[in-house]
Amino acid sequence: MADEVLRERRGHIEILTINRPEARNAINGAVSQAMSTAFDELGADPDVWVVVLTATGEKAFSAGMDLKAFTSGEGASIIGATGGFAGIAKRDFPKPLIAAVNGSALAGGCEIMLSCDLVVAVEHATFGIPEVKRGLIAGAGGLLRLPKRLPMAIALELALTGDPIDAKRALSLGLINRVVPAERLLDEALALAERIAENAPLAVRHSKAVITQGAEVPESEGWAINDAAVGVVFSSADAMEGPIAFAEKRAPNWQGK
Repeated sequence: MADEVLRERRGHIEILTINRPEARNAINGAVSQAMSTAFDELGADPDVWVVVLTATGEKAFSAGMDLKAFTSGEGASIIGATGGFAGIAKRDFPKPLIAAVNGSALAGGCEIMLSCDLVVAVEHATFGIPEVKRGLIAGAGGLLRLPKRLPMAIALELALTGDPIDAKRALSLGLINRVVPAERLLDEALALAERIAENAPLAVRHSKAVITQGAEVPESEGWAINDAAVGVVFSSADAMEGPIAFAEKRAPNWQGK
């Protein structure tokens, strides 16, 4: 694992930290490949139930692609990693992923945030896709995901002007879940992760899958996705453990199966 990406395990929660503050946590080849490897491992690890993704420093969550690295020949390793840009942009990650946004999340940094399920942000965070100001477009999912998370008119405004919004407006629009003081960022993100990790991991994963997959199809097709998940979850060991633990007035011992 490259030094540019740090990993820490706290119980069933993994913390991934982009660690290039001198470059505003821009994504070079090493970061993208390290993130890809981490997400491969975390997706397959039954002991990991929730992942928190954050970055070092107070200025930037990520400035997006490292253009110097790109022009130096790292384009293939930045974009072509398993999972796409930063190892996450095109990945269907099965477990809850929380972004702890410590500063500006612009361009590819905003697209990394949009790849996450939930977002906790500091008060001075900003969000935007300014690519049109440079003659480019947001090519790592921003144009696809923004209109699913925001009203169409707002998504178009962000994409066509390239202007950012602050954390307060992002919260009011429902783009993010929490706005907190900088010194509380990781604690608040972990508190949210812990609330999720208290629940049965199999049920959590299938709940995420039904919501995300069902949102892409008509409700008539969504029922097939829903019913398949019900079949798996209701026949699981955890589905027996939950009611038994409730009746015995104790904390459940989840197995994730």
